[in-house]
Amino acid sequence: MTDRSACFVVLYRWKLRAGAEASFVEGWSRISRLLLEQRGSLGSRLHCGSDGLWYSYAQWPSAEARSKAFAAEPVDPAATEKMQAAIEERLPEIVLETYSDFMISVKEAR
Repeated sequence: MTDRSACFVVLYRWKLRAGAEASFVEGWSRISRLLLEQRGSLGSRLHCGSDGLWYSYAQWPSAEARSKAFAAEPVDPAATEKMQAAIEERLPEIVLETYSDFMISVKEAR
């Protein structure tokens, strides 16, 4: 088990426009990759729920690190626009507090 209890974790939720899912995934993936490579993100995952909503959770070293990353210019304005155009409704973000963590990354599992 890795101790990730010190991480800052945020859950994002969206309802997407019909037919815009692939565009959203493309934009989200590009932005998430750049946040990981350039802005200090500890990674994120994207899911589509059985309720039709899309979910993503992201880990950051701290709330301050996340705020600093998003205060700067967008990492990729075109990807941001692609993602925004696909969103029909953005639900409020939820900050999650980690109490126990047994998740491994797909890369670690291989």
